Amino acid sequence: MPLSGAPGAGVASLFPLQKSHLSDRELVSCLTSWRKNSKIVRRDFRPLRSSASGESRSSVEVDVPFPRDYDELLEQAKQATELAICDNRQLMEIEFPTSGLDSVPGDGEGGIEMTGSMQLIREFCDQLVDSEKVTRTRIFFPEANEVKFARKSAFEGASFKLDYLTKPSFFEDFGFTEKVKMTDRVRPEDELFLVAYPYFNVNEMLVVEELYREAVANTGRKLIIFNGELDRIRSGYYPAFFYPKLAVLTKTLFPKMETVYYIHNFKGMKGGTLFRCYPGPWKVLRRVGNRYMTLHQQEAMPSLKEVALNILPSS
Repeated sequence: MPLSGAPGAGVASLFPLQKSHLSDRELVSCLTSWRKNSKIVRRDFRPLRSSASGESRSSVEVDVPFPRDYDELLEQAKQATELAICDNRQLMEIEFPTSGLDSVPGDGEGGIEMTGSMQLIREFCDQLVDSEKVTRTRIFFPEANEVKFARKSAFEGASFKLDYLTKPSFFEDFGFTEKVKMTDRVRPEDELFLVAYPYFNVNEMLVVEELYREAVANTGRKLIIFNGELDRIRSGYYPAFFYPKLAVLTKTLFPKMETVYYIHNFKGMKGGTLFRCYPGPWKVLRRVGNRYMTLHQQEAMPSLKEVALNILPSS
């Protein structure tokens, strides 16, 4: 699909609360129960292949190939999100390039990338959310003007609740915006929150943290951050001295987050791709012809610096 053409108490009752990973048998039972209760029809669901030793799902081998196109990517991301929800993951991250599966940050113009993300978010939500739960799904865009644009374009005619994180202030021309108080935006019937690309203004991720703290933590709700470019915060792109509140998120919010789907490309002679599809391991891939070969894999997310300077050059 070319880009140029381009969850509340109820949730808690659907997803069993377990601290440990589910076994494959429990996982299939969980998904079957979820789909039956929510009347969601899923196609081509394939149970995961576990190791012969019957180890926990943290060590389950998941053979998920790098996607061939954005349609396959969205299907993988949807299934990864379903599995994470069944594992009672409450805060989730989905991150991938929108200017092409082999693109890197900066390849596309910012506004075009956001518009591409908006269209992909609509398609992702259409696949993930049952029609009966659409009105209980609230999608937060960076600011109010983005909501207006969404209603006239990708989300025209949709019943999803569209909302915003910040609003213009008197000093908007100087880059200042006002944070929106999340307790004023959330409604009791809300079950799932999806935050769209909160990276244009540093205040946006601070509002996301407030949203999680005030409306998601200690509830049955779920929160997905979609293409938030969180690597900027992880890598120290924003100096802690100047952005102390943003830097502290790596110690408070990020440890609670599960990256359920992730693609980051590295260009150059020794280029490659960091890829993850929950609950599988983190893989460093390299394209050879029309195929991707695995150079390295591990359970924890490696830093981009480690991949660029250590893993890829030595492979």
